[in-house]
Amino acid sequence: MRHIHHITALLAGLALMACNNNPQNNENLRFMKHQPLTEKWDKTFAQSPKVNHKKVVFHNRYGIELVGDLYTPRDSGTAPLPAIAVSGPFGAVKEQSSGVYAQTMAEHGFVTLAFDPSYTGESGGEPRRMASPDINTEDFLAAVDYLSTLDGVNHDRIGIIGICGFGGMAVNAAALDPRIKATVAATMYDMSKVNVEGYFESENTPAQRMDKRRALAAQRTVDYAAGTYKRAGGVIDPLPDDAPWFVKDYHSYYKTERGFHERSGNSTDGWNVVGCQSFLNQPLLAWAQEIENPVLLIHGEKAHSLYFSEYAFERMTGVKPEGKSMVMGNKELLIIPGASHVDLYDNQAGVIPYDKMAAFFNAM
Repeated sequence: MRHIHHITALLAGLALMACNNNPQNNENLRFMKHQPLTEKWDKTFAQSPKVNHKKVVFHNRYGIELVGDLYTPRDSGTAPLPAIAVSGPFGAVKEQSSGVYAQTMAEHGFVTLAFDPSYTGESGGEPRRMASPDINTEDFLAAVDYLSTLDGVNHDRIGIIGICGFGGMAVNAAALDPRIKATVAATMYDMSKVNVEGYFESENTPAQRMDKRRALAAQRTVDYAAGTYKRAGGVIDPLPDDAPWFVKDYHSYYKTERGFHERSGNSTDGWNVVGCQSFLNQPLLAWAQEIENPVLLIHGEKAHSLYFSEYAFERMTGVKPEGKSMVMGNKELLIIPGASHVDLYDNQAGVIPYDKMAAFFNAM
C-alpha cells in the first residue's frame, strides 16, 4: 500500500511540474489575434461624462486575445480601487448589456472591464461564434489576470458580473478561482442545464439527449465537408404573432434600436449550430457548493429563466428557494418584483439594483 501511495504522489508531482512549466519569457507566447478594433463609440448606450473609457487587449491561457472596454471613475483620487469584470449575455457583445453594467458600476466608484468572450465580438478566436464552458469560464479568469496586474486597482478586491448565459460561467469561475472575491449573476442562464434538459426539462430523457447528440454529430459532418459552419440564426425576425412571450422579450432588445448591435450574434445570425455541443457533457455548476466568497443572484420575478437562478442557489446552499428572495450565509437570491428577463439587460425599466450591487462589491 505504501508503494502505491509513493507512485501516486510521484505521478501527481510530475503532472504538477508539467502544468507549472512556464515559458522562459512572454516573447515565446503566440496569440490568436483579436479582431479589428472600432475606435468610435458604437455602444447601444450613451457615454457617461462621469467615467473615463478606453479599449484594452489582454489574453487568456489558451492564447486568445480578448478585447475589453475599461471604465474608470473620474476624480477618483490616488487610492487603488476595487474592480469588476463583466461579460454577457450569451451571444451579446460588450457594446450591449455588459457595457451598461460596467459603465454604471464605474459611476459607483469601481474600475470595471466589460469584455467580449473568445470567438465573439472584437475578441480573437477562430472560427467565430463558438462557445465552450471551459474557455468561456477561462475568459473571466483572464479578465481577473488583467485586473490583478493593473495599476490603480486593489488587487485583493476583484469581483465579477455575469449576465444571462455568462451568469453560469461567472458562478463556475467563482468556484474555480478564489481571487474572485464577490460574484453577481444577473438574469442567469445555466447553459449546461438548458442544453441538456431543454427549457423546463422538456427534452430531458436519455432518448432526447441522444437525439441531440446525433443531430450535432451529423451537422459536424456536413460542416466539415462544406468547409464552413452553419449558423443557428439569432433572435427570430420578423416576430411571429404566436411567438412565446419570452421570445418577444428578447426581440424587444436585440432586434430594435434599443439593443441591436451588428457584432452581436443574438442581433444577427446567431451561434454556429454546433457551437454549444460541449455543454451537453460539462455541467457548469458542478462545484458551486464549494464557493467560499459571496455570490448575489439577481433575477426578475416574471422571467422565464428564473428557475436557473433558483437552481444555482440550491446548488450553492442546499436550500430550495421556492420562488422567494432568500439569503443563506453569504449567498443571496434577489428576485425583482414584476421584472422580466430582458428588464435586467439595460435598465430601461429602471429595475437593475445598482446601489445594492455597489454595496455588495464594496463589502468584498
